[in-house]
Amino acid sequence: MKGLVLKSTGKWYDVVGADGARYRCQVRGKLRLRGLSTTNPVAAGDHVEIEVENEGQASIVDIEERRNYIIRRSVNLSKEAQIVAANLDLAVLFVTVARPQTTFGFIDRFLVTAEAYRIPVVLLFHKADQYTDKELELVYHYAEIYSSIGYACLKSSLETGEGLPELQEMMKDKVTLFSGHSGAGKSSLANHFIPGLDTRIGEISTWSGKGQHTTTFAEMHALPFGGYLVDTPGIKGFGIIDIPKHELGHYFREFFTLLPECRFANCTHQNEPGCAVMKALGEGAIAPSRYESYLSMWADEEDRSPYR
Repeated sequence: MKGLVLKSTGKWYDVVGADGARYRCQVRGKLRLRGLSTTNPVAAGDHVEIEVENEGQASIVDIEERRNYIIRRSVNLSKEAQIVAANLDLAVLFVTVARPQTTFGFIDRFLVTAEAYRIPVVLLFHKADQYTDKELELVYHYAEIYSSIGYACLKSSLETGEGLPELQEMMKDKVTLFSGHSGAGKSSLANHFIPGLDTRIGEISTWSGKGQHTTTFAEMHALPFGGYLVDTPGIKGFGIIDIPKHELGHYFREFFTLLPECRFANCTHQNEPGCAVMKALGEGAIAPSRYESYLSMWADEEDRSPYR
């Protein structure tokens, strides 16, 4: 029977079957993605084949090929990867400029991964009502950088309701991933869109300004207006994985557009003469933060720990 994985908790998986029933499943045998070593062979959003064994229990015997997925370096600092979620229509990255702060490097690593698997991204500048005037200026600075290269940017607030109707319309009938740092407001907004959802809300640590982890595993929830929401654990770092260095510039939109103008087809956009990207950077047409992120990812090594 066909099924959809709603939650992955180590060796156990919650799956909703084609019959509408929810099953507690384990994997039968060894299931691995082709050519990719992951700590979790099955992830939220996977379409699987299950065989029912007892009432409420089944075994996952096969995984359908994934349309796309969000992947990150495993938190155990090994060389393995972790599939955050699969078969997504939209990813919403929560960006907070304070309490906690989302860095340009974190945003760009997420965007590169999403670009590699053709997942549309919305940058959600959440908690807008809590910012000072100076912090709001920083929000507009962030938004200007990313909207100028084609990313949807939306300011939102649970307190005032700003941006929420627009976000709901974007999410309607889609499988949407919520991602970002702990404390960015993912679980609170999930509760807003799904009334009655029993999701624990964490408080920001007063001494560190960093969010406390509340969601332990990625989990899919049916949305009342159609589609699914995938709520994910708060992520401190987002290590790039499975992207060859020579292709890295392809996933920076503004770099890729200029590639035909570079003198060399294999330009790394660093020291080569006639580099259109370096020229655009010098003219202010490319944000320095984006170029710094590119250099950071280029220098990243396979066995290096995830970036903050």
